[in-house]
Amino acid sequence: MDRRDRIRGAMIGCAAGDALGYPVERLSETAIAERYGLRGITDYDLDENGTARITADTQLMLLSANGILFAHTRGALRGIMAPVYQYFDAFYFDWYRVQTTERASRSRVGWISAYPSSSAQRALSPTSMKVFSSDKFGSMDEPVNDSKGSGCLLRAVPIGLSYSDDPAYILDLAANTAALTHGHKLAWISSGALALIISLIIHQELSITEAVNQTLKALEETFPDSRTTVVYELLRSIRPAVSLASSASSDLDAIHSLGEGWVAEEALAIGLLCALRHENDIAGAMTFAANHGGNSNTTAAIAGMLVGARIGFSAIPDRFVDRLELVDVILELADDVTTDCPMSDWGPSNPVWEHKYTYCDYAYWRRRTPEAKEDKEDKEGEAKQTD
Repeated sequence: MDRRDRIRGAMIGCAAGDALGYPVERLSETAIAERYGLRGITDYDLDENGTARITADTQLMLLSANGILFAHTRGALRGIMAPVYQYFDAFYFDWYRVQTTERASRSRVGWISAYPSSSAQRALSPTSMKVFSSDKFGSMDEPVNDSKGSGCLLRAVPIGLSYSDDPAYILDLAANTAALTHGHKLAWISSGALALIISLIIHQELSITEAVNQTLKALEETFPDSRTTVVYELLRSIRPAVSLASSASSDLDAIHSLGEGWVAEEALAIGLLCALRHENDIAGAMTFAANHGGNSNTTAAIAGMLVGARIGFSAIPDRFVDRLELVDVILELADDVTTDCPMSDWGPSNPVWEHKYTYCDYAYWRRRTPEAKEDKEDKEGEAKQTD
């Protein structure tokens, strides 16, 4: 299986789990059973247009991917680049402005912001929204709060998709990304762990179990002594999830022993548990992760992302792809993550890439430019042949 298929699988799996779990987020298990039957929700609950809707978790994950590619393009063309996470605040704040103002004021920091679904108001993180409203982002040196909510986790996914060589760098970059909005060290380290796990699955083709084991070792080796207590707290969440995955306990009993997923370490543990129990069955993993009385969309997104990375996009059932909101945009962005910036300051130009990651007006440019339309059709033809 090639890396492109794994990256596509991870991003589609993340969005699919988010969309599956969104209708039952905050519902009790009794309410879920009453609405969807004893098996709970097992397929998308579609909107009036027949679409499975994503939430803010996926929206911000996609913006993080957009931000990484913007940073890499700037570095390739100008020969200088700030730390990648320092580019994210502009993308996140732009997303917040669209959330809270009239659509006519939309700016173009990220090309995916041109699509209304990328900023629809769904399952917003109160912590993130409060930080965005203050226009003051945090850092690991100057936290803006003490939140360890799970709203920071999925923003770390594109870091794992984009980087492979240095576990310490991946852990640090994901932790800094989480610290923009969440001030608790457990939120930072949980985000770092998720990014490294997905990187090991994508780039080293490890099983989920192997990726988790290597990540636990890297966590203990990477973070300085001042954070060992927090690392130990995260290990106390993840190690039981690994043990429960092969235990005889029921799905719900296993989840209940880990928590509800509203905080980062619990959401990560539940997502891992579900992915480990259903490592080759994305439907089973996402369904397991969605049908509990907690943070259903985030835990199902983590499970779907991990299994999607493991099995690849080509193995994801059509029913989780065809009706998914923004599916074409997600696949296009995933392919850009795979190729990364194709330009340099001395090489030929690439108008499509420039309008995506320099001018950030690609969606508008594509509508009015025949060259962009032809390029899109060529890519779609290549994708069909590859698939």
